[in-house]
Amino acid sequence: MISFINVQSKIETLMMEMQSPDTGIKTQTQTVMVTSIPHAVTGNDIMQWILQRLQITAEEALHLGDLFVKYGYIYPLQEPKNLTLKADGSLYRFQTPYFWPVQSWAADDTDYAIYLAKKNIKRKGILEEYEKEHYNMLNQKINYKWDFVIMQAKEQYKAGKERKKEDRYALDCQERAYWLVNRTPPGMLDVLEYGLDRVTDPNENKVNQKSTMEFYRREIMYYQQAILKTRVKSSVSLGGIVKYSEQFLSNDPILSGCLPSNPWISDDPDFWDLNAKLVEVPTRMRVERWAFNFSELIRDPKGRQNFQIFLKKEFSGENLGFWEACEDLKYGDQSKVKEKAEEIYKLFLAPGARRWINIDGKTMGITVKGLEHPHRYVLDAAQTHIYMLMKKDSYGRYLKSPIYKEMLAKAVVPQEGVKKRQVKLAVIVGFVFLVVARVEKAQVAAKLL
Repeated sequence: MISFINVQSKIETLMMEMQSPDTGIKTQTQTVMVTSIPHAVTGNDIMQWILQRLQITAEEALHLGDLFVKYGYIYPLQEPKNLTLKADGSLYRFQTPYFWPVQSWAADDTDYAIYLAKKNIKRKGILEEYEKEHYNMLNQKINYKWDFVIMQAKEQYKAGKERKKEDRYALDCQERAYWLVNRTPPGMLDVLEYGLDRVTDPNENKVNQKSTMEFYRREIMYYQQAILKTRVKSSVSLGGIVKYSEQFLSNDPILSGCLPSNPWISDDPDFWDLNAKLVEVPTRMRVERWAFNFSELIRDPKGRQNFQIFLKKEFSGENLGFWEACEDLKYGDQSKVKEKAEEIYKLFLAPGARRWINIDGKTMGITVKGLEHPHRYVLDAAQTHIYMLMKKDSYGRYLKSPIYKEMLAKAVVPQEGVKKRQVKLAVIVGFVFLVVARVEKAQVAAKLL
């Protein structure tokens, strides 16, 4: 079966040809209820164009034209509720490409609520029964921003009244057709029902499928996952990005520069020396970064070294040792995975182990079962448990401990000092002569051969 997107792409190609000034249908101003509507076409014109372009039967052409209207590529001007193509003088207009189904824009509840509220204002409370139900349902669902919905509806209604009569009529038909496609009334065929976001496969036999427990199990699982899916307001996300950017601004070598100097620009190696993995005294900026979050601390070798000193004083140094052993298992030599996994189990997990770690029974069960067939990530469950334990329990106390404060106090603050790269002219000239001499020697050798 041809995929939904493939069908839509082919329809879109035909619609582009149909609207082409050279090969498409000629649009003209037509009169609808004493109103002159520009850029209108008749159903018969659409039918004839399809017949000539595709060389198919009249029945097939009518069916294809019907699909154009049902999918919302063309909308009727005289009977807006009737999404079918009539091969006569009935008038139609082409939908704006922005609203074509192939664009995959989600028909948002807020937009639909604004449309219904605007229609409610215009008709003074007279809506279709299904529209009333949707209106009340949306009022409860998005009640927290209903004032915004009403405000937008009033503004759009006022803006519509300022338009010309013919434009207002055409836009009303266009908007109604869009929502008939994307919010199908009861009793109408929903042509977008078999989209990519469907829970079930439309090609499956639904009668037989619904008689099985497997179908309902899949349905329940899908909706449980949908309910548990986290949703964050855009304002909260943007606030988080701003906070993160402000926090890491001083640590960005491009935006804030390097101290004492950029080693790629100068010949000064001090930057590399001061930021070596296990330097004796790190820079103050590096130590301050450990306090940003636990991830910054644990991925810095010097930070882990200092954190290990603190954990040993709390008699929990085995936690970090186990975490580091798991990292070595994941990113170490593949041929030694089984051997390393056994060593880690004996050292940290086995009953009476020398550096036994405290994990819950469920995690231990998962880990022991996985060790029957060891692989790189066999200890992930136990490693995650220990990681969260250190993050939530030990990390906060470490930042308040004398060990961290002492390291912060003695940390180095590099002074800015740029030593420009200087190359003597004699060196450059000598290098050029050397290259030229080698080239000439190679050319002579080539001639002799």
